[in-house]
Amino acid sequence: MNNDELCALSATAVVAAVRARKVTATRVAEAFLDRTARLEPALNTYVTLDAEGALRSASEVDQKIAAGQDPGPLAGLPVSVKDLVAVGGLRQTFGSVLYKDNIASADAPSVERLRRAGACITGKTTTSELGSKAVGDSPLTGITRNPWNLQFTPGGSSAGAAAGVAARMVPAALGTDGGGSIRIPASFCGLVGFKATFGRVPVWPASATPSLAHVAPMARNVADVALLLDVITGHDARDPASIAQAPLDATAQLHKPVTGLRVGWVADAGYGHADAEVLEACRVAALCLAACGATVSNASPLFETDPNGAWNELFYGSIQDRVRSIGGNDLAALPLDAGLKAALARHRPVAQEVVNQLRLNAVRRIESLFAQYDVLAMPTMPTTAPPVGVDVPAGHEGRNAVDWSYFTYPFNLSGNPAVSLPVGLSGAGMPIGLQLVARWGDERTLLAAAAAFEGACPFGDRAMTVA
Repeated sequence: MNNDELCALSATAVVAAVRARKVTATRVAEAFLDRTARLEPALNTYVTLDAEGALRSASEVDQKIAAGQDPGPLAGLPVSVKDLVAVGGLRQTFGSVLYKDNIASADAPSVERLRRAGACITGKTTTSELGSKAVGDSPLTGITRNPWNLQFTPGGSSAGAAAGVAARMVPAALGTDGGGSIRIPASFCGLVGFKATFGRVPVWPASATPSLAHVAPMARNVADVALLLDVITGHDARDPASIAQAPLDATAQLHKPVTGLRVGWVADAGYGHADAEVLEACRVAALCLAACGATVSNASPLFETDPNGAWNELFYGSIQDRVRSIGGNDLAALPLDAGLKAALARHRPVAQEVVNQLRLNAVRRIESLFAQYDVLAMPTMPTTAPPVGVDVPAGHEGRNAVDWSYFTYPFNLSGNPAVSLPVGLSGAGMPIGLQLVARWGDERTLLAAAAAFEGACPFGDRAMTVA
């Protein structure tokens, strides 16, 4: 296989080829690194590219295979890691000038598990500052661009992760999600982004937003994210929110039938609307599940009142504490993203008991919907990708740089598992994503539904501007 053929392989296919000795892990790494060298100047996906480390890991996989040893379930798979997640020995900047020289002392649990499974970490990908907005730029790294159209954002905050996977610079990526940050760029880049139940994937060292943050995989199809989930899920005592759990066995869920599954179509968040083109594409796509044996019916709006009061306090209050611990109390003097600085300046602390009640109200509302449905379906985002340099797109003014993501952040408040799936392209040629959400702790149903949807409504590999 030539380089283009190798880079077109899914993550599952890469691992299968390496394990079957059809190609060496080193050859795979070289192909993806070569593509990265060609496309990185246009896209700006990496904060730190660790080509040497990736090739070293690939060589170790090849040596194990040559010795007849098991190279692991991710043998030779290149995986990028978002710069909010620690990779020992590499910079961990959080997309912020405040942390520009920070070096992680140890791997995060998810990175440890990827390495043990035979993955080759390619480096650290770009993020908006401290994961603080739904688009892909920061004062430290500048603008990351969408490979579908370089004039548009890949979304955020897992911007480099999404742009790199969409451009086939890497077959899979590890990102984070505190308000939608894996699902938003997955939607904007035509990818699958899966946020598991809160605590299913351990987070350590602690996130700047510890009560909201998830570590999450992104890839080009459902089988690929399941492959990563089977490696990165599981209890870790270093994370106080980590849940004791039986193995998820994600890959085994992909062929389970969804006959009789009750799907509720949510057309309205109750406090924000999706653009007409996005809404119609997602409505039609959700009906694909009916062809698989599920029943699809209209659900009531997510909420009667916006739950962003609780989310904003938990998110911006936590970030404000983190920023002040590093840069001091004079926020105006700090070299922060302008939108983040404005949001922090506007932020006024809310009493913890008030936040707790608001969050509980949101959780109870979502639980009430799952008394009627097994899965909820809705647009992931209200729009397709905005142009670069735009924090909040036209028609959605009056929101901050994250909470215009009406359909994503409520499920960080509740902790429910959620996945964004590509459904097609807009008239302007930009991807549209459908979000499926399941009950708290029920990734198995969500994975089965996602796989069934993908089979009935395949997105496939589409041509992109940079491809």
